[in-house]
This record gives sequence, C-alpha cells and structure tokens, in this order.
Amino acid sequence: MAPRQSTPPAVLACGEIRTCLLPARQALDIRSAAQLLGLRADERVLLSERPGLYARSPDTLTGVDCPLPSANGARIRAVGTVTAHAALTEGRVLQTSAHCRLPAAGPDQRRPWGEYLVRPGVVEPLGRLPRDAVAEGVLGGGRHGDLDVGLVADGLLTRLLRHPLLDQRPPFRSRPTRLRWVALPAEPGEGLSLERFTLAEDELRTVRLRIPEDTDGAGLAALCDDLALHDWLLTTVVRMLDGIRLGASGAEDTGAVVRALRPAVDHLLHLWMPGARVTRELAPLWDPLEERPGFTRQWQALVQRIRDQLTLHAIPAPHREVEPAP
Repeated sequence: MAPRQSTPPAVLACGEIRTCLLPARQALDIRSAAQLLGLRADERVLLSERPGLYARSPDTLTGVDCPLPSANGARIRAVGTVTAHAALTEGRVLQTSAHCRLPAAGPDQRRPWGEYLVRPGVVEPLGRLPRDAVAEGVLGGGRHGDLDVGLVADGLLTRLLRHPLLDQRPPFRSRPTRLRWVALPAEPGEGLSLERFTLAEDELRTVRLRIPEDTDGAGLAALCDDLALHDWLLTTVVRMLDGIRLGASGAEDTGAVVRALRPAVDHLLHLWMPGARVTRELAPLWDPLEERPGFTRQWQALVQRIRDQLTLHAIPAPHREVEPAP
C-alpha cells in the first residue's frame, strides 16, 4: 500500500454548541462536575477554579462518512472524525460542543478508518472542497443526511442530561440555545475578523469568522464556546425581565417580581466574564460584539435594572393617612 500522504492544511473549520441550564436544584461542586463530565476512563476532566469554577470533559471522537452541506447543491462526500466535548460553568451552565476541520482537498477514494483516526477532528472531502459553498451550507443547516456536527453535540447533551447526579429540578425555567459557526482563512495581509453574528429562529445563532491559517483549533472552539455561553446568559436574563409587571404596587405583584428576578441574582449575574477563557490571539474577536450590538453594555443595563427593581420592591409602601369622618 502506498504511504499515507500528509493532510493538507485546513481551509474551513465548523462547529455547533448547545448551551443550557443544568437541570439540578443545586449547582454541582467541583467533584460532582468531574463525575458528570468523566466521558473517558483514560483521560481526566480539566478543572479550574480561576477566574470561576469551570470543568471541561476530555475530547471524544465520532466517525462520519456522509455528504457535506453545500449552498450550491454540490454533493461532496467526506470522511473523518468530529471532535466533541462538554463543559460546566460554575456548576450551573452546561455546554456541549462539536467541531471539525476540513482541508482543501482529499483523496479520490476512501481510506481505511485507521488513517482517519490518527487525525482527530479532521474530515476529508473526497476530491476538492468547494469551501465557500460548504461554509454557507453549514450555516444554513444542510439537508437530511449531510454532515451535521450539531447532531453530535446534541447526542452528547442528551447523554449528560440523563446522568443520575441530576435531579431534573432546575431553579428556574429557561430555554437552551444553539450556536453554529464557521471559520475561513483570512485574506493575505489581514487579521482576525468576525464577519457576521446572526440571531436566527428556534434559538439558533450563526457566526462566520475569518482567522489566520495557523490558528489553533482547540483555541477557536474555546472562543466559540465563550460566545455561546454569554449569548445564552444575555438571552436568558432578557427573557426573565420580559413579561414581568414592573411598577406594580400590590403585595402579590411585589412577591411575583421578586420571585421572578431572584434566580438571576442567585445563579447568573456573577457568570459574566467575556473572554476569560479565550487565548490572547483570539481575544480581539470579542471586540465587534462589544462595539455593536454591545453585549456587555446590554448586560450591565439589565443587571442594573434587576437590582433597581429588587431595591424598589424591598422598600415598604408608604401608608396613606385617612382623614376621620366628621
């Protein structure tokens, strides 16, 4: 058999992240987090207590052999492995993430599985890769049977949510979100850029990035995990405030407002740390979101609004003096 040729550099990376509230009444401590995320017996869970409690599972691999999604309808078969992991922030917010890298071209025929397994997280096309069409196809979701890294992330999430550590009694109601991303090489002479961040229907967000060709794949996945985490926090707190009868003065109304807003204070407000776990090289990709629409500005406004409402409802209502009847 002819020797295996080296895989060309990746010209496209893509991934999808699921983010949700952990369905447990109490946040998990560091040991329980390690137990939840122990996906492999041969590798330990990564644990960190600075700048906040964080646990990350070892990577797992899922083999794929299927067509690639394509915006122009091209049917390009690809074979390889998708990398996935899970993370838990402050014992409260659970994320599962799956991603892969694709080179510009691959062999004309399928190789033995062993040759794909030695390149984890690489999915090779059979033939040349129509890069731009596949990038848009990934963001658009593709057709049934196409490569869908979101299914890998979703399968891992389903597995974790069935863990016996979880009592299925979350402290408040929330919705999960999905963040789907693609990253293409930056043009010669240009650096990092976030070309597009879109809020789509069905809790879906899409992100299109430009990065230097030598960008570390794990660091890129960590950046997208961070974007997904903070988008979920912002979305969840906005929904907490939506529909509350702010300004109501009755005792029942006051109690309802406090009950609705207190979970934000207890479980979410201290989690806002954009870029805390992003490499220095990729940190500038946060800047466009801080400039417009202004993630942190909106978060700070929401936090101040919650605190103002809790303060107002903690002040006893003034008693009116009633004039005695003549």
